[in-house]
Amino acid sequence: MTKFKIGTLVVAVTMATAGCANMSETQQSTAIGAGAGAVLGGLVGGIAGPGGAKRTAIGAGIGAAIGAVGGNIWGKRQQEQKLAMERATAGTNVQVSQTADNRLKVNVPADTGFATGRSDLNPALRPILDQLATTLAQSPTSLVEVYGHTDNTGTDAINDPLSRQRAQNVAGYLTSRGVAPNRITTNGFGSSQPLVANDTVANRAINRRVELFIREPSPAQQGQPQAY
Repeated sequence: MTKFKIGTLVVAVTMATAGCANMSETQQSTAIGAGAGAVLGGLVGGIAGPGGAKRTAIGAGIGAAIGAVGGNIWGKRQQEQKLAMERATAGTNVQVSQTADNRLKVNVPADTGFATGRSDLNPALRPILDQLATTLAQSPTSLVEVYGHTDNTGTDAINDPLSRQRAQNVAGYLTSRGVAPNRITTNGFGSSQPLVANDTVANRAINRRVELFIREPSPAQQGQPQAY
């Protein structure tokens, strides 16, 4: 393979990972996995025989796809978790979905999970979290991220600690149901990350939420301590 081809692959990896400083840990893993996969795939494609440029491009593309999946896995266990949570949240306003980067997302509208202006859990939320704790017990390597959000009513001095406390109370409830604290990270963003404009009562209700993300780390990440 020529130096030019190698240089091109290095540039591609640099572009894939340049934004990592502003990404979540999960997104970083996916981007870095994709970049590393592109290099390996490109090298193999270029070495494997004639038609070098075409083989290099195809190999890089395949390698990037494999690397991205390796950085954050969605498998049978995650699918089973999703189905269990869909059953547990049926008939509620809680939404369960698979994200683009292969996390299981549970979106809890704050009006469903909490009383207005309060951080203690509504009784209706507890069975849902009970089910989540059960699925996490069956998936001992899964990691959980809990994020609290508010609308823009009120000041940051009120909204920021409220969003953090709601996330922490969700995490605390999961811990009380047997989920190890070192598997859970929490944060509160106040009104800084709205899903929609805070211009109507309905839209403000959408922005008041707690989001839980459950991810299955790559084999290389399993067993490693989490950074906080």
